[in-house]
Amino acid sequence: MRISVLQLGVVSLLIFLICSCFIGAYSSKSDEAYVTLLYGDEFLLGVRVLGKSIRDTGSTKDMVVLVSDGVSEYAKQLLKADGWLVEKISLLANPNQVRPRRFWGVYTKLKVFNMTSYKKVVYLDADTIVVKSIEDLFKCGKFCANLKHSERLNSGVMVVEPSEKVFNDMMSKVTTLPSYTGGDQGFLNSYYVGFANAHVYEPNLPSDVLNSRKVPEMERLSTLYNADVGLYLLANKWMVDEKELRVIHYTLGPLKPWDWWTSWLLKPVDVWQNVRVQLQESLPGTGGGKNSRDELLVKFLYLLPLLLIAFCYYRSFLQTQSLWHHIRQMYYRVRGGVLAYASVPPSAISSTQQSPNGVQLKVPTYLGAISICVCFAAALVSLGLPLLIIPRQVMPWTGLFLMYEWTFTLFFLLFGSYLHLVYQWGRIAANQSAQFLAHPVALDYEPGKGHQRQQSCCDAAAWYYGLGMAFLAIAAPALPGIFGVTSLFLRLGLMVVGGLILASFMTYASEHLSIRSFGRGYEERNTPRSRSICFLC
Repeated sequence: MRISVLQLGVVSLLIFLICSCFIGAYSSKSDEAYVTLLYGDEFLLGVRVLGKSIRDTGSTKDMVVLVSDGVSEYAKQLLKADGWLVEKISLLANPNQVRPRRFWGVYTKLKVFNMTSYKKVVYLDADTIVVKSIEDLFKCGKFCANLKHSERLNSGVMVVEPSEKVFNDMMSKVTTLPSYTGGDQGFLNSYYVGFANAHVYEPNLPSDVLNSRKVPEMERLSTLYNADVGLYLLANKWMVDEKELRVIHYTLGPLKPWDWWTSWLLKPVDVWQNVRVQLQESLPGTGGGKNSRDELLVKFLYLLPLLLIAFCYYRSFLQTQSLWHHIRQMYYRVRGGVLAYASVPPSAISSTQQSPNGVQLKVPTYLGAISICVCFAAALVSLGLPLLIIPRQVMPWTGLFLMYEWTFTLFFLLFGSYLHLVYQWGRIAANQSAQFLAHPVALDYEPGKGHQRQQSCCDAAAWYYGLGMAFLAIAAPALPGIFGVTSLFLRLGLMVVGGLILASFMTYASEHLSIRSFGRGYEERNTPRSRSICFLC
């Protein structure tokens, strides 16, 4: 059967069209892109959340992340799995001699102006999040940014029309143009002279007007496209319509949204955290913004304080008598047993006291001052060490729980050890003064119990003071949440008030607990001390 020339032409055309579709599907590339920079793995989670927020707006444009040598291979693989196009770049050294140390490579951001493979790019810092579609920014002029402090542009959100000519011109001027920040932002303010007088970008202009006008060299973006949380702090609300917000910029240095403590201070961080928890498991163990290395460390940090407490419990409690013996002892105490030990009352703060058994007790005059200093030193160590060892990017509740767990454990171990030394000090003082009881501790029977009375397994006053300090330590940072306060300054004020109350209670408690420990050691000079589960006893 003969095939006509027309049929051959139709078949050839169909084959050509099919091949073109397949080739186009595999080689299609947007001429517009979202771009961000990553200098190290510290900001990796920020880039992941930024990408998720962009995709949640329905955008299909390219997302490009420029990475330097400080970014690990694992981070690059994770970003690729999230849908980012990873481009490796070399850092541009900062030519300014006077600059913050962290600004060494920030001039690298200028390489965005040389991304000539794209017609237009929207640059976003890694500490920003998109809350509403910003596709209209691609209609902006050749260079667009938002003004801060009335007259200076912020380089955290920019629209750039890449140009090799502009980039080369910038490179020729980096050593001559001044930078008020010591970084790229200050340079851009010097390069784009008159930016403060540029017209404000109007995204709602009719398309025919946009297409017919000359593309502006510079345009200013509304605050909606770069809502700084610093502005939020001023009035505890956004200065613009919150429903129209497009981009939130977390500019505060020590309060980045991925730091677990930031969520308890800044209300806008909730928006960022809500996107974070929706991150998919692009690589094993990365769902919800988790990090496999941090997860292993978190489990270890959860268990270690419990193991420390269990070890101290074993050393101070179970080595002397059986657990069953102590349970029986507590049972008789609950039923009304009388404790053999009568400790120094809390009101005993003078240098010379009369013990319940008639022994003249001489308390060193400087014991109270030493105890207060040791107490606050233990508190500072107990607060500082957890902040150093808890991973910064864990979930807020995880970080808070670990903080409390480690702080309480360290404090009771440190200050409890000090009180044990004071107890030994009291026994040595009793030896030196040679004032002993004829019968220091009598072991007798309680009528009808058949149970030999023992020393208290725990000092009730120690529990009172310990639980009081723990309660105030929890209540102080929780006061803003209890009263529904969202303002950062008011939150910090309430925390300071709670902290002052806690400090006053700690001053009182540390002095009296040390006197009680000294007095107990003084009285129990000839009595082997029964072990206790309580660290403060």
